[in-house]
Amino acid sequence: QVQLVESGGGLVQDGGSLRLSCAASTRTAVMGWFRQAPGKEREFVAAVKWSSGTTYYTDSVKGRFTISRDNAKNTMYLQMSSLKPEDTAVYYCAAARFYSGYLSKRVDEYDYWGQGTQVTVSS
Repeated sequence: QVQLVESGGGLVQDGGSLRLSCAASTRTAVMGWFRQAPGKEREFVAAVKWSSGTTYYTDSVKGRFTISRDNAKNTMYLQMSSLKPEDTAVYYCAAARFYSGYLSKRVDEYDYWGQGTQVTVSS
C-alpha cells in the first residue's frame, strides 16, 4: 500500500501562484495530479514518469503549471502560476504502480490517492 500526503493548498488571488506537494511512502512508476471542482467530475491535470521525468499536461494548464519530482524525498510537486478562478478545486495526488507505455489521464488507471487539498482562486 502506498500512502500519499498532499500539502500546499490555500486561497490565492487571480494571477497568483501556489506550490502543491505530495509525499509518497513508496516510489511508484507514475504520479499525477487531478482536480475536482464542486459538481464536476475529477479531471486530470498533469503526470510524471518517475524514472525519466517525462511529463504530460492537460491543455488548460500548459504553460502555467509545472509538475516535478524530488527523488531523494519521494515527493512530487505542482507549481501553479497565473492561477485563474476556474482552477479552483480540490487537488488530488495519485500514483500508478506501473507505466503502461504512456502517461494516462484516466482516473481508473491510478492505484493510490491522497486525501486532497483545496485550492481556491479568488477573482
